[in-house]
Amino acid sequence: MSLDAQTLIDWFADTARDLPWRKPECTAWGVLVSEIMLQQTPVARVEPVWHDWLERWPTPSAMAAATQGEVVRAWGKLGYPRRALRLHEAARAISTQHDDVVPDDVETLLALPGIGAYTARAVAAFAYGRRCPVVDTNVRRVVARAVHGAGDAGPPSTTRDMNDVQVLLPEEDAAAAVFSAALMELGAVVCTARAPQCADCPVFATCAWQRNGRPAYDGPAKAVQKFAGTDRQVRGLLLDVLRGTSEPVAKTRLDVVWSDAGQRDRCLDSLLVDGLVEQTATGLFALPGEH
Repeated sequence: MSLDAQTLIDWFADTARDLPWRKPECTAWGVLVSEIMLQQTPVARVEPVWHDWLERWPTPSAMAAATQGEVVRAWGKLGYPRRALRLHEAARAISTQHDDVVPDDVETLLALPGIGAYTARAVAAFAYGRRCPVVDTNVRRVVARAVHGAGDAGPPSTTRDMNDVQVLLPEEDAAAAVFSAALMELGAVVCTARAPQCADCPVFATCAWQRNGRPAYDGPAKAVQKFAGTDRQVRGLLLDVLRGTSEPVAKTRLDVVWSDAGQRDRCLDSLLVDGLVEQTATGLFALPGEH
C-alpha cells in the first residue's frame, strides 16, 4: 500500500493554507526562520512574529549584527527560546561562511550550528525544491495510517521514518518537494491526532487505516507534556522580566515571579548556563549582550 503522490499534490494545490513562507518570493532565509519557529509552536503564533523578524532582519547578516539579547527579546513568547540563540548562531555562520546565502544541500545545512536533521531537510526541500524526506510528527502519523494501517505512529525511529517517506517521494525533485509539503499539510489539517477529518481526505479511498476498520493506536503510551508549574513556565516568567526592560535588573526583581525559591533559582541558573541570561560584574541580570 502506498500514497498516490499526484492525488496529494493536486489536493495541496487546491487547498493549501496561504502561509507567507510558502510564497515564491520568500527567500531561503525566510524559510529557515519559519522552520525554526514552527518547531513545537502553532502557525497562528508564529506568523506575526515571523513577519516582524523578516522585516527587521531580512538577511542572515542583518540578524548576525544584532545582539543575542535583541534576538531573545524579539522571540517573545514563542517558547523554547534557545531556538532564538541557535538561529542567531546559524545566521552568523551563513553570513561569514556562505556569503549571506542559506546553503541549498542537506549536508552543508547540517554543518551549520543549531541546524538538525529535520530543519536541514525542510529547508532543502521547501526553499530549494530538493528531493529529500522531510519527517515531522504529522508526516509520521499520515504514513502510519495511510500506508501501514495503524492508528498512529509509534516511537520515532530516524532510519525507519526516513525510509518510509523516501520510498513515497516522486523521482522528480520539484514534485518530491511539493509532495513533502502536501504530506505535512495533510497531517496538520486533515489527518490530525485527535479528530481526523477523514471525509475531507484526498487519499481516503486507499487509506490502509480505513480499510483496517480504523483500529485505535495500541503502541507504547505517549508522554503528555504539561506546562503549569514546570521549569519551562518558571524560565519563561524570568525571561519575561528581562524582555520587559532595557536595563539589567536586581535579583529581587526576578524573585517575585515565582514563590518556590529553590525551583526559581534552579531555573535562573539553567538560563545562565544556556546563555539566555547573563550576570553583570555588579550582580545584576540581563539578556545576553545587553549590559
